[in-house]
Amino acid sequence: MPKIALTTLALACAVLTGCASTGSQPLASSSPQVQAACKAITEPEVAALFERWNQSLKSLSATEVVKNYAARSILLPTVSNKARLSAAEKQDYFVHFLENQPEGSIDMRFVDIGCNTALDAGLYTFSFAKTGAKVSGRYSFTYGWDGQQWLITSHHSSAMPEKD
Repeated sequence: MPKIALTTLALACAVLTGCASTGSQPLASSSPQVQAACKAITEPEVAALFERWNQSLKSLSATEVVKNYAARSILLPTVSNKARLSAAEKQDYFVHFLENQPEGSIDMRFVDIGCNTALDAGLYTFSFAKTGAKVSGRYSFTYGWDGQQWLITSHHSSAMPEKD
């Protein structure tokens, strides 16, 4: 094939490839994950998200607790070796956790706020009304703005490794 024909063919392919990938709309607006603006949240509002979750525990309804979690989220609970990904798995965990009537209180909190995300991590203590037991633990909640509300996207809880 003559050199001019190969050059023309290569140029045509490059132009067509560029046209096919560009489209009539900007790439950013065609992506469903791009959001127009960051949802503002304050540290007291992040603290209130924990209180919302804690109030749902007091309802003793696993269904109410699970409503705090995003559809795509993970729960890494203290008293289970299994990571809970689906709503059904989270509900199964909370059915058993709620049997002892837990109530959490924050002992120490660290908050970090980003664009449509917030982290609340620290130390908390659970009091169990049914047994009278108290358990101290470490926690982290990551929240994400879904366009309508803040929901938990990850929740990790673990018992304190050292006994006082």
